[in-house]
Amino acid sequence: MPHSVTKAVIPAAGLGTRFLPATKALPKEMLPVVDRPAIQYVVEEAVHAGLNDVLFVTGRNKNALENHFDRATELEAILMQKGDAEKLTKVNESTAMADIHYVRQGDPKGLGHAVLRSRAHVGQEPFAVLLGDDIIDARDPLLERMLEVHGARETTVVGLMEVDPAQAHLYGIATVEPTDEPDVVRVTGLVEKPAPGTAPSNLAIVGRYVLRPEIYPVLERTEPGKGGEIQLTDALLALADDDAAGGVHGVVFRGRRYDTGDRLDYIKANVQLAVDRDDLGPGLKEWLREFVADLDG
Repeated sequence: MPHSVTKAVIPAAGLGTRFLPATKALPKEMLPVVDRPAIQYVVEEAVHAGLNDVLFVTGRNKNALENHFDRATELEAILMQKGDAEKLTKVNESTAMADIHYVRQGDPKGLGHAVLRSRAHVGQEPFAVLLGDDIIDARDPLLERMLEVHGARETTVVGLMEVDPAQAHLYGIATVEPTDEPDVVRVTGLVEKPAPGTAPSNLAIVGRYVLRPEIYPVLERTEPGKGGEIQLTDALLALADDDAAGGVHGVVFRGRRYDTGDRLDYIKANVQLAVDRDDLGPGLKEWLREFVADLDG
């Protein structure tokens, strides 16, 4: 189904403190997942969904991120001289995949504030927000489905996924009502990182949103919430009660998602994605079997 969304916003101002000291000088978004920076997977997802205008909301020390999506003329010339067309193609992929823009967040006031910083670029259009810590497997499209729901219902859409109730306090959690589509729910309530044992459900917001421009004035008047930050979930909760703005719906995702914001899950993501590669999978599977057998022994 055609949709009117053309712009993607990717907040990338975080310090990545969970990965120190690796992220002391390297942006966490540039940590490699197999052989690509984590952030490249996210941009590729946006482009595959038809969003070719990408805005990064960045902070200090993000030069490596900007350089990755810029031309590297000296490297390109060296690869051309060597006749290494395969590597040259890989280098140029990130340069040509989208029309990329940047804006600084300035003060680290939370995700809601980062989204608000995109207003001048987005204007009065619906847009998508993709968080860089979540990689959605390209074989299990989520964003495309969210865009379909947005186009059909003219609503704000969030990506939802069932999580272990014991882990619900780590996420924004939604209260929902069913609709006439099995994978679509209407969101009636949202709470950011509820206290353990108090979550109203086990449906967590994963880092994908399709937002109507009505989110901007709501964010402007949203007071700082949990952690002293402007929470996007608080603004979404206000929109959930606004039928004139289309309310908020969720797409329940049951595909493969890789969390690169947690150290253990980051390691798992590298293994899971590498195992499925034709060039790396066979050798890695054989090694893994031997390694696990040795551990069991």
